[in-house]
Amino acid sequence: MFPKLIHIGSFYLPTYGVLVALGFLAGLSITTRLARRSGLDAEKITNLAVYCALAGLLGAKLLMFLFDWRTFLSDPQQIFSLSTLQAAGVFQGGLALAFATAFFYMRRSGLPWLKTLDVFAPGVALGHAIGRVGCFMAGCCWGTECSLPWAVRFTNPDAAELTGVPLNTPLHPSQLYEMGTEALLFVFLYWRFGKAHAAGKIMGLYLVLSSAARFVIEFTRFHEQGLYWGLSLTQWIAIAVAGAGALLLARSEVVSGKPAPAAA
Repeated sequence: MFPKLIHIGSFYLPTYGVLVALGFLAGLSITTRLARRSGLDAEKITNLAVYCALAGLLGAKLLMFLFDWRTFLSDPQQIFSLSTLQAAGVFQGGLALAFATAFFYMRRSGLPWLKTLDVFAPGVALGHAIGRVGCFMAGCCWGTECSLPWAVRFTNPDAAELTGVPLNTPLHPSQLYEMGTEALLFVFLYWRFGKAHAAGKIMGLYLVLSSAARFVIEFTRFHEQGLYWGLSLTQWIAIAVAGAGALLLARSEVVSGKPAPAAA
């Protein structure tokens, strides 16, 4: 669509990168606001967000390399190419490494694990939604061919060069499907955060609902890495992530169902 926001000679500012940065800032703004409402240290939360963002970018790229290892092994120079830098990577890989980074940082800084996860959930959904707009503008993560009235056609040669998206072909706007579901999820989670909830429930809801949406949307995505037992690798990861979210939800229900301690 419009992968280059500003183009001067050989230099250009990628639209995807700008939108990812805006998504991070928007998500951080929501997270710090919820942290203050929850009585958490906003400075520690900001530091944690920065560390998780860097880990998320790295994890998304690492899982992308793992999925397409044959391609990168046959031509290792592609790892450092501009197209690889522009690629969004695999979101679940970023989420996994961000979680690991968060775990170690929270243990060191003394932040409460589940309560901190909850303040991040709405912001992550918002950042994810904005980032998917960046994917759409760049042409990456494109959908399969379809004949639906809302099918999109990529016509910009820069998009094809950078991401490999087929031009002038009607495709599912998979990026926009995910953008829409994540935006709705943000609204729901932000509203639900304002209601009484046990620690961990908001993040549990995010993991289950976001993974379920991703699982369904994957059926409209083009998969370069192929399918395994009828599902993409991303769908198998989504099942695992949803399972982790279900455990968080089950724990929160058990905690919220415990009777209050008797008064002395």
